[in-house]
Amino acid sequence: MNTSKHSSINNIVPFAGSDNPNVSSLPNVVVSSSESIRRIEELQTFVEEVMVKGVDYGMVDGFSKPTLLKPGAEKLCDVFGFSKTVEVVNRIEQWEAGIFAYEVKMTLTRKDNGVIEAEGLGSCNSREAAFQHQDAYTIVNTVLKMAKKRALIDAVLSATRSSGIFTQDIEDFPTKPSIKGGDEPITKRQLLKIHQTVAELNMRHEVAKEMIRMKYHVDHSTKLSKKQASDFIQDLLHLKDVFNDADYLNMQINNE
Repeated sequence: MNTSKHSSINNIVPFAGSDNPNVSSLPNVVVSSSESIRRIEELQTFVEEVMVKGVDYGMVDGFSKPTLLKPGAEKLCDVFGFSKTVEVVNRIEQWEAGIFAYEVKMTLTRKDNGVIEAEGLGSCNSREAAFQHQDAYTIVNTVLKMAKKRALIDAVLSATRSSGIFTQDIEDFPTKPSIKGGDEPITKRQLLKIHQTVAELNMRHEVAKEMIRMKYHVDHSTKLSKKQASDFIQDLLHLKDVFNDADYLNMQINNE
């Protein structure tokens, strides 16, 4: 039986035009540099002209890249023509102990040809700092929604190649140089943003202070560093995103 002339090199096909078929190489580039640049520019234009700051993405003071929020991820799915499939791949539901954790896989499929473009993973559990002062039995759906949201954003960043524009995790932000003696102190703008977002969440100040104490070991927001404040604002924005989504779902159910 005849075998392929490339079988001896593990099915790696040489660059087109190679004179020596036995020389293995990387596959050919299928998108030109100019086409790649054009796609990136189109994405940046869409972000600037269509996406809304504070709704689709959140700006955190002191960092260059914004964080992608759920409404923005949904818009990118629409403009790129992706359909979404959600699967809970792992779950822990210990009702006696009040411990709930979910790991979710989000699959994005192209509507035009049915090809899977990307998969994203997201997880969340009821022991995270944001849920420490809430009744675990009343936030089960919120924990699951947070895991779904994280999986969605992970998949969208991969599928749209937009990680150069947005980030999902605060650790991905390039920070500005710190002043001598440690990180820069929290700014007035950051303090205002924290107070504003806490109010929008209808969160008691005692709860917000306890979250800060447990995560950063300080007893007041004024004692946070600039980096810590940005981190905390990020957490609040994601909480607001998830809670708004849950409120919308409840409203839809009540209207049916």
